[in-house]
Amino acid sequence: DLQKQEERGELLQPLIFILLVLCSVLLYFKVSLMDPGFVKPEEEVKEGEDKGQGVVIPQIPGDIKLRRCGYCLVKQPMRARHCQQCQHCVRRYDHHCPWLTNCVGERNHPLFIVYLSVQFLVLLWGGHVAWSGLYFEQSWEWLQHNIFLLVCFLLILIFTIVVLLLLVSHLYLISCNTTTWEFMSHHRISYLRHSELENPFDQGIILNLWRFFC
Repeated sequence: DLQKQEERGELLQPLIFILLVLCSVLLYFKVSLMDPGFVKPEEEVKEGEDKGQGVVIPQIPGDIKLRRCGYCLVKQPMRARHCQQCQHCVRRYDHHCPWLTNCVGERNHPLFIVYLSVQFLVLLWGGHVAWSGLYFEQSWEWLQHNIFLLVCFLLILIFTIVVLLLLVSHLYLISCNTTTWEFMSHHRISYLRHSELENPFDQGIILNLWRFFC
């Protein structure tokens, strides 16, 4: 389809597709290389905690105190966790992503969602492009000529399903104002285990989404 449009001089869709792919690659490197919210020494963090933590985290039991990390020895803010791979404590820790070789945390989590969304669009479009190049015949010669395109389409299909599941699961957790780490390890986290509410951070879907993205 893209080749036919190019031959007719209709370059808008091919250019948009190329720009989407380029945007996806740039977002990957941005999310991978940026600071996900590493906790700084407590004298640098104190001011930020006073300004932000009380507003973003309501209804936390008063007997829960901030603890000092046993690895990097900084005082952990609420919802922070030490990442063994990154060797840092990360604010609002969500998970360590092996594809990014970086943590997803307070600072890069919104951009991570944007990256997944753009990647999902690229995969959908790429799958359509691959499918448009296939014509089916029941012969060995057809398979030899189309095996590469067929494998590409199957790989794109698999990755599309994976990215869609990731995107949907993250959007659900964001709408509940919880993280992957909190969702998976609720029973191990002191400020959740001792809370009267199942999720003390939940302030309704609209406000949760607003505070996350805006």
